[in-house]
Amino acid sequence: MRLSHPSILLAGSLVMFGARQAVAGELCKPVLSLRDVRISEPRNLQRAWSGLLVADTSLCSTTSGPFEIEFTRLKETAPDLRFAERFTWTSGRSEVSIDIWWDEWVEDYRIVHIAACPCRD
Repeated sequence: MRLSHPSILLAGSLVMFGARQAVAGELCKPVLSLRDVRISEPRNLQRAWSGLLVADTSLCSTTSGPFEIEFTRLKETAPDLRFAERFTWTSGRSEVSIDIWWDEWVEDYRIVHIAACPCRD
């Protein structure tokens, strides 16, 4: 039986993918939630949006990792803007915050793109 060049590449890729998966082990994700979200009064032409991040990392063998929060910003003199900011979660509770201008407001936010962590044994 004769294998064509593309077949050999495909077979090799599948073997490498399987080996990489076995080495990496299982992946989990922490459960993240935001509480006590607030926006400060203006100071020096800026406000701070902040919230208490609660990270349930009982499934993870690591104690921190990256995630993103997607925001929808309102501004009096500009169109609404959707953007994301990257943060690092840590086990337990921690505060996250961003600075916005005095004439801006965060209409909406949601946690997105939580990086996987190695599962606890």
